[in-house]
Amino acid sequence: MRVVIVGAGSVGRSIATELIAAEHEVTLIDRQPSAMRVASVAEAEWLLADACELPTLTEARADECDVIVAATGDDKVNLVVSLLAKTEYGVPRTVARVNNPRNEWMFDEAWGVDVAVSTPRIMTAMVEEAVAVGDLVKIFTFHQSGADILELTLPEDSPLVGVRVGQVVWPPDTVLAAIIRGQLPIAPSVDDTLEAGDELLIVAGSEADRDALHALLVKPPAAT
Repeated sequence: MRVVIVGAGSVGRSIATELIAAEHEVTLIDRQPSAMRVASVAEAEWLLADACELPTLTEARADECDVIVAATGDDKVNLVVSLLAKTEYGVPRTVARVNNPRNEWMFDEAWGVDVAVSTPRIMTAMVEEAVAVGDLVKIFTFHQSGADILELTLPEDSPLVGVRVGQVVWPPDTVLAAIIRGQLPIAPSVDDTLEAGDELLIVAGSEADRDALHALLVKPPAAT
């Protein structure tokens, strides 16, 4: 896979290092000479230029790449790069970094963004996930579909403790994607039994009833 990363700061270099380790071809672009730390990711191609200009993306062979990652610390730059990648070069997939959560609403397909990654939002979700048992926590949103990845740690008094996955009637537009038990990720099958303390990763469509899902997972059976 060929990937162009715009922004050679710590975020961009870290992404490049991981991709190269996975044997992908990477080009790093930055307009700041101080960011040209070529020795830190020597296996990547480096380009000192402004990625908001078409000649730069042409020189980086954007038309041949599979993914463009806009990872600068400037939301305006990340939006412009994503838009140019889609409209001028037909890049199949764009990933854009959101620095200011107030700008997150703009990072959608209208600006050429396939996947928006908001570090503040992810960190907030991780904090909530670490302290909340029995609460649905939104981990990630797919901006094209509006679907969310939700996490919930199953409390001891959940009505689903001891129930097989195949017996659970999930609300419409919700899918149990994974169970994390201790340090073990489990691909759920119909015969797996849910246990207290399980972390459930659920994909919920934009129209899914979150209240019904929470009630299913958390609300104890009514006394008779």
